[in-house]
Amino acid sequence: MRSFLKPATGLTCLFAMAVTGCSSGSDGTSKAAPAPPERSAASTENAAASSTSYAPYVSATTASDNDSAGSPATYNLAFVISDGNDCTPKWNDEYAIGNSAVRSRISRLKQDGATVRVSFGGASGKELAATCGSASKLAAAYTEALDAAGATQADFDIEGDELTDSGSVALRSKAIALLQKDRDGLTVSFTLPVMPSGLDDDGLALLESANEYDVQVSTVNIMTMNYGESYTGDMGDYALTAAEATHTQLKKVFGLSDANAWRGMALTSMIGVNDIGSETFTLSDAAQLRTFAEEKEIAWVSMWSSFRDQQCEDDDSASDDAATDCSGVKQSSGAFGKALAG
Repeated sequence: MRSFLKPATGLTCLFAMAVTGCSSGSDGTSKAAPAPPERSAASTENAAASSTSYAPYVSATTASDNDSAGSPATYNLAFVISDGNDCTPKWNDEYAIGNSAVRSRISRLKQDGATVRVSFGGASGKELAATCGSASKLAAAYTEALDAAGATQADFDIEGDELTDSGSVALRSKAIALLQKDRDGLTVSFTLPVMPSGLDDDGLALLESANEYDVQVSTVNIMTMNYGESYTGDMGDYALTAAEATHTQLKKVFGLSDANAWRGMALTSMIGVNDIGSETFTLSDAAQLRTFAEEKEIAWVSMWSSFRDQQCEDDDSASDDAATDCSGVKQSSGAFGKALAG
């Protein structure tokens, strides 16, 4: 998923399920996974009907009127990356981690009972694992960001060159393992690109690296978007096909049952017009995805992003790729959030 750097312009079972799944140490013995964070008070009504929560990606630095559409249980704060030179974490390479305005924004997001998940990485800028010199320094950078946000949930959005860099993949796994030893109850998700055929070899290698270093992974969040110009079919159908294929892969990589592989998955779609011109994710697709997620008891659904959940002026995205601050389709403000929340 894009960052905010461009303004409007047989493996052992280590998968720590957020419900009744398993994890293991290197000796192969299983242990109970940490309990999931409490749901937002604002989402209690939806929670009674479904175990699938709604957790949109939001700007960590700039508020949108659409942030609260659908009463999210959790907000994914995008993104923490390196300042570009060393192991110093920053929000979107613009704001210091301890910036008072960002802290106030996060407090407002939490005021109705929602939790926050800090998302590290994204599609642009320098990912911390590429700039930190050791696992201990990288873990310290992650700790600084999580403490600043008051978060017990960490998301690692790994894509592009960072996904193919085996060195940074291993360093990240080591750092997350250190982080989890120091922070009891920290839940970890990996957000990865996907095709209708499932995760590619690099995505699977990242999960195998997490396995190797005893990282307890709560959720694998697949980005059901931007498949390529040859994919001109229905985006809702593609999302479901990608989920089915990934489900099979997660069962194999982590030795999971059908049910636990679904419960360890999350789905994130790019609403409206995608970066690939032939791809448009509609409100009907959002409703389809929500129904599927509830049927499978998928952990959570999300979207890129809350600030795009509105119609463009003049009903035109006015660019050759997806608009930064609107969806590019006809909609009422917040409509995708409500559809995905169910």
